[in-house]
Amino acid sequence: MTEPRVIIGLINPKSPTNVGGVMRAAGCYQADSVVYTGERYDRAARFYTDTQDAMENIPLTNVDSVFDNLPSDMKVVCVELALGATPLPQFEHPEKAIYVFGPEDHSLHQSIADRADHVVYVPTVGCMNLAATVNVVLYDRLAKSDTTQAGDDLIRQSRDSRNRLQVKSSAETA
Repeated sequence: MTEPRVIIGLINPKSPTNVGGVMRAAGCYQADSVVYTGERYDRAARFYTDTQDAMENIPLTNVDSVFDNLPSDMKVVCVELALGATPLPQFEHPEKAIYVFGPEDHSLHQSIADRADHVVYVPTVGCMNLAATVNVVLYDRLAKSDTTQAGDDLIRQSRDSRNRLQVKSSAETA
């Protein structure tokens, strides 16, 4: 098994809807695993919402600490609306990173941010929910990557069976 390049770390998530959304994002953006702390998600997990069954390919693991068993070269990137944090558009993603997100109803503890190599925030007016924030951060990583896939083959592979939309060229519409 290869060492992970992207791990999502969730601190005591409470909403199974958000964790399902995080799992879907992890699948779409090819994260290697999702780890979470706390017991709130386990109590609510029966309300599972990972509609693309990302858990079949991406482990979702309860851990005592998101810092346990990390490869030595993995950077810790906390994502939080924290004073002094780096705006996401200005952030250069490390090759290997665990992105740590706080619970939906609290901030990350100072001790977690103090262990981070980077603390970033998404510059929005107001705060986004957990799953939306994970999607934006992972998309930003993809958009800034020099290995981004693009083209019709990726579209065919990614869309569901009900989507057959095709953009016509300007010559076809004239």
